[in-house]
Amino acid sequence: GEDPKDQERFWENNMITALFNNDAEIIKILSMLHSKFNLDIDKIKVQIQEDKDWIKETQSQFKPIKVNKKIWIIPSWHKVQDSNAINIHLDPGLAFGTGSHPTTRLCLDLMSSLNLKNMSCLDFGCGSGILSIVAKKFGSDKTVGVDIDPQAIIASKENAKKNNEFDIKFIDTKISIDEKFDIIVANILSSALKVLAPIISSKCKNNGKIILSGILKNQEAEIINEYKNDFTFEKSRYQDNWVCMVAKKNS
Repeated sequence: GEDPKDQERFWENNMITALFNNDAEIIKILSMLHSKFNLDIDKIKVQIQEDKDWIKETQSQFKPIKVNKKIWIIPSWHKVQDSNAINIHLDPGLAFGTGSHPTTRLCLDLMSSLNLKNMSCLDFGCGSGILSIVAKKFGSDKTVGVDIDPQAIIASKENAKKNNEFDIKFIDTKISIDEKFDIIVANILSSALKVLAPIISSKCKNNGKIILSGILKNQEAEIINEYKNDFTFEKSRYQDNWVCMVAKKNS
């Protein structure tokens, strides 16, 4: 962020936490931080971190998530909370989408309100594969997840197996998809949603629906403007300044 043109992309104030070995030269590190970034050393907090069971410590941060009455997301170290609901077994990993973020929960909540039985679904930017798995659990007969990140494809395949879903196709975005889908869900950044609008539109069947998320409230109008020629938007859903949008493809 040293280029002045980049400054507006960063927060004015940032808090950074760093862990060092016990034998690290802390005084030397503080001096380097002060000289390099002009940081006030008095504002830097230094403390000894006692060793502990870091696996349990990490796991304790992730609780079962109730999306709604129909969907729960359960880390592997927790028991199922509601056997009548659809329980997605998912552990935090390198790929985005554990259900803890509002955009993922909004997508899941909206998907559970649609009739996905015998519908074809495309999960555009599948991340952990959670949306693909839920689509399959709600009756999608053909489900495809795509992502630009190879790690996301690996994570998605593993998560699908953990949830006994072996009929979901996860592929890299470099591989072309010829067919069109009844439902397309894309929980990605708004900037990507704008760029990908023509592709997403071309993969959606007439009268099919798209679910778009990863969008801040103040970006909603921009997204509508990019898709309005091909889609008619329905009522959006909101949570914590995020929005999930649904639209029907014009015939």
